[in-house]
Amino acid sequence: MDLNQLADSVHQANIKWWQDPVTKQPIERNKGELLMLIVSEIAEAMESERKNLKDDKLTHRHGAEVELADAVIRILDYVGGFGYDLQGAFEEKLKYNSVRVDHTHAHRMSENGKKF
Repeated sequence: MDLNQLADSVHQANIKWWQDPVTKQPIERNKGELLMLIVSEIAEAMESERKNLKDDKLTHRHGAEVELADAVIRILDYVGGFGYDLQGAFEEKLKYNSVRVDHTHAHRMSENGKKF
């Protein structure tokens, strides 16, 4: 299964969030709100790492891995909901990053190079 297929699957599992709860008719989702919900999952993962917390619902799991799973779910739902080609973008970005000058060891060690 590629990323687009996974996104479609996740989106279908979350379709209730894209529908009016009474009429079940599609609703327009706010992209900014949805993107900030992804950010909030990352922030929760950071807090779990900072405090070395277990998840409060899946108590056998580290909180960060569950929050990162939530972020991936939200990303894939977003991609599925808006019809983005995540698989294509993913492949192109990996290829591009592999030849980026600013990602080389030499550039990273330079005065203004990316340190992280």
